[in-house]
Amino acid sequence: MAQTIAGIEIPDTDLVRAATEVTRDAADDPVVGDTLFHHSRRVFLWGMLKSKARGVDVDPELAYVGGMFHDLGLTRRFRTTGQRFEVDGADAAYGFLRDHGRFEGEARDVWLAIALHTTPEVPLRLGPEVGVVTLGVETDVLGLDLDQISDADKRAVVLAHPRPDFKRRILRAFYEGVADRPDTTFGTMNDDVLAYFDPDFRRADFVEIIQGNAWPE
Repeated sequence: MAQTIAGIEIPDTDLVRAATEVTRDAADDPVVGDTLFHHSRRVFLWGMLKSKARGVDVDPELAYVGGMFHDLGLTRRFRTTGQRFEVDGADAAYGFLRDHGRFEGEARDVWLAIALHTTPEVPLRLGPEVGVVTLGVETDVLGLDLDQISDADKRAVVLAHPRPDFKRRILRAFYEGVADRPDTTFGTMNDDVLAYFDPDFRRADFVEIIQGNAWPE
């Protein structure tokens, strides 16, 4: 039986159940894992609520996979050391959707949604299934445009998926997910997290890279 939260139905399908199981199984740490699970469900719900308010139709299964997989690159099961955590999660979602029979273009949209979810503005120009994840993430992590969601809907979502100590826990999850691959944070907001937790971290400087490269001028 499908569950409805704040007027948003979570589809009762094999694909959605499998996506939920993957996210649950990826929870290595009982605290961080629980935090990521509830955060991911809220991202789906916020993204769908904001899309609905904009009159934008979104495939709920694709939106759900995008929300549930968007931070899997932070987990031990899915993270690598040679690429951005967003790309780890995007790769996992793409393979998952193709394995479950979704078309290549649909899987590619979810790949873009996850790979670009820390890149402001761009995802919202690339289609509903791409932008929905960014709308959800910006709501849950950055608190952007909270006034666009009714107080009743906010209460319903947080009641179903609580956020105790969320700000501290999500920052810790970000740090633990990228600490062993600091070079991948260049050009992203994730270097802010490393600088906050690690006093020895030194950011790559875009200007210095340009001025110091091998071209004479």
